[in-house]
Amino acid sequence: MKQSPSTHEAPGNSAEILNASILMTDIKSPRLLYLKGALMLLTGILAGSLVISQAPSLWTVLLLSIAIWGFCRAYYFAFYVIEHYVDPSYKFSGLIDFFRYCLGLHPPSTSEPRGGGDEGADRA
Repeated sequence: MKQSPSTHEAPGNSAEILNASILMTDIKSPRLLYLKGALMLLTGILAGSLVISQAPSLWTVLLLSIAIWGFCRAYYFAFYVIEHYVDPSYKFSGLIDFFRYCLGLHPPSTSEPRGGGDEGADRA
């Protein structure tokens, strides 16, 4: 039986690569950025509500709040603190790029932000 080609194959020619790069540009529209922020907030509220509904207790609310606060502070550290106080010459474009930097896989540069390949690249 013949298998159909995978839809997840890497682009093969320059036109496909160009199309992929056009589709993966940063969001520049303030309206879309606000929409994205609102959708992220809605996602967080929904997920948090579902967690609390599964184990409705003050302890669950407290632990979930601490986890959210901790992750927010870690994200702030990864982007704001590192870029403004540790290495102002390097601009991260996502968490993957930050981890590569921490592992020494990307030397600091003064050029445009480097591609990290993650969903938080536009820092909205």
